[in-house]
Amino acid sequence: MSFYTSLSGLQASQAEMSTISHNLANVATNGFKKSRTEFADVIASSVSVAPSQQIGSGAIVQANRQQFAQGSLIQTSNSLDLAVSGDGFFAVKPSIESASINYTRNGGFLVDSNRYVVDSQGSHLQVFPVDGSGAVVATGSDSAVSLRLPETSGTPVPTSAVTMTLNLNANSALPTTATFDRFDPSSYNQSAQTTVYDASGNAMTLTNYFKRTSAPTTTNANSTWEVHSFVGDKELTTNGTAGTAMTFDPTGKMTAPTAAIKFDQFTTANSTDPQAIAFTFGSGTTQLSSAFNVASRTQDGKAVGQIQGVTVDEKGLVNASFSNGDTQVLGQVMLANFSNPEGLRQLGSSYWQSTGISGSAKLGSADTNGFGKLMSGTIEGSNVDITEELVNLIAAQRNFQANSKALDTANQISETIFNIRS
Repeated sequence: MSFYTSLSGLQASQAEMSTISHNLANVATNGFKKSRTEFADVIASSVSVAPSQQIGSGAIVQANRQQFAQGSLIQTSNSLDLAVSGDGFFAVKPSIESASINYTRNGGFLVDSNRYVVDSQGSHLQVFPVDGSGAVVATGSDSAVSLRLPETSGTPVPTSAVTMTLNLNANSALPTTATFDRFDPSSYNQSAQTTVYDASGNAMTLTNYFKRTSAPTTTNANSTWEVHSFVGDKELTTNGTAGTAMTFDPTGKMTAPTAAIKFDQFTTANSTDPQAIAFTFGSGTTQLSSAFNVASRTQDGKAVGQIQGVTVDEKGLVNASFSNGDTQVLGQVMLANFSNPEGLRQLGSSYWQSTGISGSAKLGSADTNGFGKLMSGTIEGSNVDITEELVNLIAAQRNFQANSKALDTANQISETIFNIRS
């Protein structure tokens, strides 16, 4: 009988050492939760045996219980590295079409080739859909969607109006080359550029070339300039005429043009839609003795925004920012919690699945009742304490050696009995 009692102790100690070895092997696994082996004694009781005379029959492994204590929080530079500070699991789907949901504490997410936010195993992060204001419009596992980053934002708006305020140097000399040629700097005095957009949202450069045509004389105190405007290689015209006259009085105040310069319609190489631009000099446009300077320039066109960055706040709202200044809320990270997390089934790769013991998943969002805060740029490491595990390993080894000694002792007693001669 003592052979089997010692054998049960050996098996129990071996199970504990295997558990500890598994914990130590995953000390660097993000989102890993250690386990603890729990034992129970075995008593062969009988109504005919007095309680004071009962002898135990060894030990059994009662449970290999998971420990869901918070792991160490590691700062990273990736805004899609997420950690739950408190209770809760991320919900992920193995694929878009999959009906099953797995749960994880490993929040190391990235963007795949299809712009979906996935983990290192390719599983899709689940979020609640939101409206334009960021309010959640639907909850529940059936309403959850895979988080996907859009490529662009907004609708392109072609530039129709440009306003520029500048100062032209009153001391500028007349160009040495009389005939204007934008490729010949000696045929004009200054130039200024403004970015404008066509109907497709493509950026173009509007360049204005300023050429002084007359200086004040004894008979005429005014100064005149001529401005030539180009979009790319195309010169803009007004009623078929290139170049617009500008006039300044002796004080440097602009007296002409007094209204917007309405250029004729034109098309570009990237867009066949006709486009017309009205160009206005701001009221602060002057001709003074100070250096040429563009004080301000504005235009009303708008390009399609290209995604530039993604942030996640502590409530799990995913915000995308775009090159045109747009911001867009893409969803709210869905978290899950369970009445008995220790009953979750381990699947490997830091995944868990709900069971009847764990109970059904309670879904919600970060920083609400029953759920911890979400931390962006942070990832949760393993909750394994190396020092603690090594001490436990030594204790398990001693237990194994003690049971081995008890087994050896039982063997020696048996041999002694077998060698008794009458």
